[in-house]
Amino acid sequence: MDSNNDEALDIIVTNVVATFRTRCHLNLRTIALNGINVIYKPEFGKVLMKLRKPKITASIWSSGKIICTGATSEEESKLGARRLARCLQKLGFKVNFSAYKVVNVLAVCSMPFAIRLIDFTKNNRPIASYEPELHPAATYRIKTLKATIQVFSTGSITVTGPNVQNVATAVEQVYPLLYECQKPLCKK
Repeated sequence: MDSNNDEALDIIVTNVVATFRTRCHLNLRTIALNGINVIYKPEFGKVLMKLRKPKITASIWSSGKIICTGATSEEESKLGARRLARCLQKLGFKVNFSAYKVVNVLAVCSMPFAIRLIDFTKNNRPIASYEPELHPAATYRIKTLKATIQVFSTGSITVTGPNVQNVATAVEQVYPLLYECQKPLCKK
């Protein structure tokens, strides 16, 4: 961050996606008939199960692979995944919680200034792209962190990365680039 601007940026994690395996075959019909907060989707070969606390939604396949979405932290995601495994155990399956992995984190952050997107894209041409006809945001990719940042002209940014640490590092890396492309304040 800039030395004369000691404002802290709030990075708000809005979604954490994680996967895990049960290491056993799951009968989707049994889960649909006996489970709580369950939606059976036979056309996709999966069951959606929702937990209220932590608030997550899980896609369950008969192979035993489960994808959990909707958590707001990595800890909450793991707790929800373990609770989901416990629910399946209570339905009579021999669930063995394994191969848990956070695969995606989505976060939002608001800069204290507006941004000139065309200047931002020109200054960072190889890794930044802006197609106003297709999307209102400029896209900035950091390959080393596997993070993608959507930068809007209002100063709002959306960051997608493999974990919370990479998302925070991506915001720290892009802040100086955004700071030099800020819009001047309008005089009234």
